[in-house]
Amino acid sequence: MTTCLMCEQHDETGGQLCPGCTKATRVRLEALPVLYRGLGVLLAPAGGVGQGRSGKGGPPALPVSEGILDMRGVMVGTLEDWLSAVRQERGMQEQPAARRGVDGRLDAAVSGLLRHMPWIAVSWEQAGEFAEEIRELARSVSSMIQPPAPEGGTRVGHCPAVDPSGARCGAVLRLAPGEKAIVCPWCTCSYPPYMWAYLKSWIDEDAKARSVA
Repeated sequence: MTTCLMCEQHDETGGQLCPGCTKATRVRLEALPVLYRGLGVLLAPAGGVGQGRSGKGGPPALPVSEGILDMRGVMVGTLEDWLSAVRQERGMQEQPAARRGVDGRLDAAVSGLLRHMPWIAVSWEQAGEFAEEIRELARSVSSMIQPPAPEGGTRVGHCPAVDPSGARCGAVLRLAPGEKAIVCPWCTCSYPPYMWAYLKSWIDEDAKARSVA
């Protein structure tokens, strides 16, 4: 009987991670590509203010949020570093980097780590540190993309803001009591009073387009 390096509970299997922590780590690894892509809808920075419709009939795209890009970079770098450490520990040669985008690099790192999970859970002395960092990484990203809880206020409609990829936000807009601007709880685009007439027309246009579709 040994002690799990993550939860520090006695483990009768004699490995480095108990079955529960092993399964949880696998689930978190499998979720990371989904979480990574979920950050894409947050690329517009907080505090953006729409200034009118774009040429395609939507509000103009906002600059990319450096914070979100940094987190995506941290995800890829962290996973690639752990995969490199595993391969080095097991005496495996580093594979030449394939020509793939950042998304592909993250997917490849996750796939590689999942293939090594049986060895990590049973034999690797760094298994606890690895599992804890994967847990914290998944937790941090999840907290960034989790929509805020609905708040009270007057319901205005669905946010018409468009992100850099061309996707419409669509979150429910409310005018909170005592507030002078309508702020989207998802993309954080702000609509001050002078824009409310435009906002209504944009919402009406989007609602009409949805009904036709």
